[in-house]
Amino acid sequence: MSEKPIRIPGPDHPITITRNPGRVVVKAGGKTLADSRNALTLRESSYLPVQYIPRADVDMALLERTDHATYCPYKGDCSYFSVPSGGERLTNAVWSYEAPHDAMSAIKDHLAFYADRFEISEHEA
Repeated sequence: MSEKPIRIPGPDHPITITRNPGRVVVKAGGKTLADSRNALTLRESSYLPVQYIPRADVDMALLERTDHATYCPYKGDCSYFSVPSGGERLTNAVWSYEAPHDAMSAIKDHLAFYADRFEISEHEA
């Protein structure tokens, strides 16, 4: 088994994490899954920004951990969750880096939601 590569964000692959000054609400089928004033906005290279929401602000009872896992050399091992009430569309639609690499430690204990599968709204502070 080969070791997983670890990369540090830099000019060739920038990653920034900033506190979102507003309120972020995540809904699926009209049901609120997350409501946070403590979300972090992660901007990575040329990808769209992603909101990482503290677990404390997510209704974890609506989520179910899956066996799906991926690896990012910048962030680390990634775990996934599904929203059973959302059917196939919301399978593996939520992710978390539970033990991120040191450079990404700010996103520990946070969850992210695929923007094309949920209604994610941002409100002024």
